[in-house]
This record gives sequence, structure tokens and C-alpha cells, in this order.
Amino acid sequence: MTNSTMTNSTMTDDRRTDRTENPQSKAWQTVRKGPSRHWVGDGFPVASVLSPQPGRDGVDPFLLMDHAGPAEFAPAERPRGVDSHPHRGFETVTVVFQGELEHRDSAGNSGSIAAGDVQWMTAGSGVLHEEKHSAEFTRQGGVLEMVQLWVNLPARDKMTSPRYQELLADDIPTVPLGDGAGQIRLIAGAFGEVQGAATTVTPVTLWDVRLAAGGRASLPSPEGHSAAVYVRQGELRLAADSTVAAGELAIFERSGSQVDLEALADSEFLFLGGEPLDEPIAAHGPFVMNTRQEIVQAIDDLRAGRFGTLG
Repeated sequence: MTNSTMTNSTMTDDRRTDRTENPQSKAWQTVRKGPSRHWVGDGFPVASVLSPQPGRDGVDPFLLMDHAGPAEFAPAERPRGVDSHPHRGFETVTVVFQGELEHRDSAGNSGSIAAGDVQWMTAGSGVLHEEKHSAEFTRQGGVLEMVQLWVNLPARDKMTSPRYQELLADDIPTVPLGDGAGQIRLIAGAFGEVQGAATTVTPVTLWDVRLAAGGRASLPSPEGHSAAVYVRQGELRLAADSTVAAGELAIFERSGSQVDLEALADSEFLFLGGEPLDEPIAAHGPFVMNTRQEIVQAIDDLRAGRFGTLG
């Protein structure tokens, strides 16, 4: 999915840094709320809560986060969504919470993902793809909600061959939190001895977490790794007088070895992080490379048909 406003979205930050009493806990440095929704294609009303804007606090190696919906769609005859568009230099990760999507790309991959499923597409050297509401969802209508993330690739892997992973809900391990506080679905990254479902290029954590009201969680995040929490529903306490509510992204400092949270209401959130690449970023529309010359080359390659075709 292409975000046409990735370089000019208006977001709000609270840049105070609150430290917890536990010296191992990462302190939060920014709470960010996405702007009002805009449409991507005719099928995705999204709020962009993370984008690769110059000078922005980021969650390296994550580049972008779009939260689409929840939105009600009436039955239709033609699938809504985004027609064929290119990507190069990163991975797209689509997590579906409600509704159903269909995907196909110029590398010959296709599939359908519904609530609980995840699609992890490595664009690498370049791919054309389209994302649309599935035929069944189009006929019946209903509520669509999904989150799409862009995960950066290191310079050495930006021109790797495209790859597609379709992770169905039953393929994603779930581990309980202590004292009945909730549970974690491990999309990527290990929790204890349990390994997440996705194969990643660099160490990346992406967990779908449920935390009951009053529940507490200490989520491991290695020293030096990025970490962030995006709340879909509910509200979390970050420190004594600091909270993050639905539709907000809390970004943490890299120092420390865990993220400590308490649910003030029944909450559902994504926990993301990973080993930072700390490499230059040149972002232009659907391309994320390291230099402007590489962006120019990507545009030339697209015009020359080197990204393949969608039949």
C-alpha cells in the first residue's frame, strides 16, 4: 500500500521523557498521535502514525505505520483497494484485525488474508503488487481494520530477490502473560523460548498483545534496540503520570532491557522494535534507499519495466 502523504503528514508529539523506577526499563521519549485519516486508493482510510520524515524520531528499522479503519464498507460489485504500484528497498507487513484482503505481485505470489492473518512481503530489488478487498468481503461488506508497516532493509540487502510470507492466524504462536494478565501473538521475534512466525532479514520484534485492565507486562527489548507501542484499543500507563491511549504511538529510548506497561483498561496494542540499522535513508514515494542516486535508479528501472508485470 502506498502512502502518498509520507513526507508531509502532520503529527503531534509530546517530547517529555519520563523514567520509571526500574533502571532496566526503557524510558519513553515521545508519544505521537497520527493525523486525521486520508484515503489510500478507494479501500483504505488510514492514519499514518509513523513515517520516514527527515528529523523525526523513529523506530529504526521500522519506517512507516498506517492504521486503516476500523471502517464499515457496504457490499459492492467491484473490489476496492489499491491497484498495481511498485516498491523497492524495504518490506511491507500487513496485519489484519477485521475484514479480508487479497494480494498479488509481479514475482508470482498471491494470497488472501483475514482477521488474525499477516502478510510479510520483502520487496527487495523491486516488485509490483496490488492490495484489494477480497471477493467475498466485497460481496458481503463489513468492517475492515488493518495495520501496515514498512520495515527497512540494510544497504547490503536492498537489492535482494523479492519474497512473500503468508502467516495465517494458526501459524502465529501465542504465549500467555503471567497472572492471567493477557497474551502475546508472536508475529516476529522470540519471547523466551518461543520463536515468532516470520523470517526476518535483521532482528525485528512485532507482537500483537492483549492486556486486561489492571494487568502488567514487562516486555523484553535488548539494550540498544528500538522499541515502540501502538495502542489500537484501551489505554496503557507508561510511567507514574504518563499514559498512551488508543490511536497513539509511544516511542522508547534505546537504553534499557525491557518495556514496562500497565493496562488502565482492556487494551490491544502492537509492540515493535528491532536492531537499528543507523544507515542513511533516502525515501521517495514507494522507494526507500540509502542515496538519492539509488532513488533515481529505481525510477529508471521502473520505467524500463525491470520490476516485472502484473497480468
